[in-house]
Amino acid sequence: MSDNRAIGIFDSGLGGLTVAREIKRLLPNENLVYFGDTGRVPYGTRSHDTIKKYALQDEQFLLSHDVKLIVAACGTVSSVAYDTAKVLPVPFVEVVSPSVKAAIRATKNGKIGILATSATINSGAHKKQILDVLPNATVIESSGTLLVPLVEEGWTGDNDIIALETLKRYLAPMIEQGVDTLILGCTHFPVLSGAIKNILGDKVTLINMGVSTAKVVKDVLEGSDSLNDGSTVAEYKFYASDKTAAFKQTVRALLGERKKDIEIEQVDVEKL
Repeated sequence: MSDNRAIGIFDSGLGGLTVAREIKRLLPNENLVYFGDTGRVPYGTRSHDTIKKYALQDEQFLLSHDVKLIVAACGTVSSVAYDTAKVLPVPFVEVVSPSVKAAIRATKNGKIGILATSATINSGAHKKQILDVLPNATVIESSGTLLVPLVEEGWTGDNDIIALETLKRYLAPMIEQGVDTLILGCTHFPVLSGAIKNILGDKVTLINMGVSTAKVVKDVLEGSDSLNDGSTVAEYKFYASDKTAAFKQTVRALLGERKKDIEIEQVDVEKL
């Protein structure tokens, strides 16, 4: 048995492409449909009710493309709107639990940092899951609210002065507490890994939610015998609710795709 339908992936903006990139690497035969709600980004500063409303609309859009599995490639949705999965007719994978498990495996001193949006931090999702397993762990949280628009604008260079100075402010508590593991709790943040490493050094392990989530997606599809049989070349379709000036540059940076011309179809968000 196999299932050649696409995997559906959504995020508040373009950050979820870092998850799509890891799924693409691990499962090269799989078709992907990606939706980035760039017209309403960021979700991290919205109320819980609004985030859930947006998540349901995003999920319905992906279902209209007959996807076989949906990935909430958004730390905010995974933290506060994961219960939307209850109404879905297909498997649902979020990004919080896989990243927490990876951080617990990685830490040696029990000091784990979480850099995420304010909504994710306020939900307490990462911290609760960590303390459930490591009750004596020290969890240091920081809301990187300004980092999402920086990434959406493409200001992501390892030595970009604006990115570095902004990150220094958010990472200061991590440095003071001596974390040895840092969860990049928003899917926009892996593209800033180089700048973060320049500040924290190589002794701090960075947890990329895309890497750990891709492994879960593979496990779910293997467990249900739903992997693509590879009989055709994988197709990637991209949709967004708005196109910014740095749109294609940002897509290329986040997806890691530089050879092809990437086509992104704009979707009227009011019709979702």
